[in-house]
Amino acid sequence: MASVDSEEGKSQTESDEMQKHVDKTELVSENGKNLKWLLCPHCDSKVLQPNKGEYLEKEYVLPFTSAKHGEPKESERETLSQFWLVIDMYTFENVGFSKTVNTTKYLICADCEIGPIGFVNLEDKTKHYIALSRVKHQ
Repeated sequence: MASVDSEEGKSQTESDEMQKHVDKTELVSENGKNLKWLLCPHCDSKVLQPNKGEYLEKEYVLPFTSAKHGEPKESERETLSQFWLVIDMYTFENVGFSKTVNTTKYLICADCEIGPIGFVNLEDKTKHYIALSRVKHQ
């Protein structure tokens, strides 16, 4: 299991914010990989095969999926701390990228285009993060 400190995207008032916590007991293998398929929560499109993502804890602030185009207000964001790390973008089955906001591109479902389900920091384009609470595990 990896643990990484966040740079950009970390909330100023993280200790005051409620975080969505997913019980990872049946989702993470002994070697820290995803045991189940990751699916879009809106259209059930397959996002990532089992054993392709590495579990890590990293605090990051993502806009809610209901946030409209443009820079979301602080009230339209939430701090998440559980992610699947995917190193190669070609590992995904079905993921799209939103417009760039500062140094971040948000990951969305390529079929229904709803998101974000995760993010990639453009300063390190090899690391793609999918939030456990933003996908179905099946």
